[in-house]
Amino acid sequence: MHALWPALRQARPARAVSPELVALYDQRADVPVSTFVDMLTQARRQIDVLVYAAVFLHEAYPRLNDLLRERAADGCAVRIAIGDPDSVNVQQRGTEERFGHGIESRCRLALMHYRPLAGVPGIEVRTHATTLYNSIYRADDQTLVNAHVWGVNAYGAPVWHLRRNGDGGMFDTYASSFDAVWETATPVREE
Repeated sequence: MHALWPALRQARPARAVSPELVALYDQRADVPVSTFVDMLTQARRQIDVLVYAAVFLHEAYPRLNDLLRERAADGCAVRIAIGDPDSVNVQQRGTEERFGHGIESRCRLALMHYRPLAGVPGIEVRTHATTLYNSIYRADDQTLVNAHVWGVNAYGAPVWHLRRNGDGGMFDTYASSFDAVWETATPVREE
């Protein structure tokens, strides 16, 4: 068999667990809010958030904007990308999750929460119209990835906590995904 398929001999053996995996949660609702807050608080260089809405963060931690302002004031680059409530992809997600206009209204609520940060030095807020396969919450070399599952609201879908462990791993895959969406996103203006 190896003579016919020489690449099989060179393939890397499968690993049961990635060395980047810190934790795996059955659903986002299982992740303590303190995990999100602690990760963001510890960030020194970069915070990236890619979501449709994630209003649970503001609801569970009303000081979120203050925390992001503090991180930016200390030199941490903060980028927030939230779903454009008028985009076809956000509307489609509402249909798929049987949440209807709820996801659109949650995107509008998220925009209301994050808009005051739009003019803060070191913080950029944008809206995106992409199909969102995962929500990404990055702080320096750690990220929480909330997988999206067809027909399941984000709070009921799995989350993996990753820590960067060299170049080219899962962490970098999600960081690149964030960057690709960021490039397509539209800056939010102050009101």
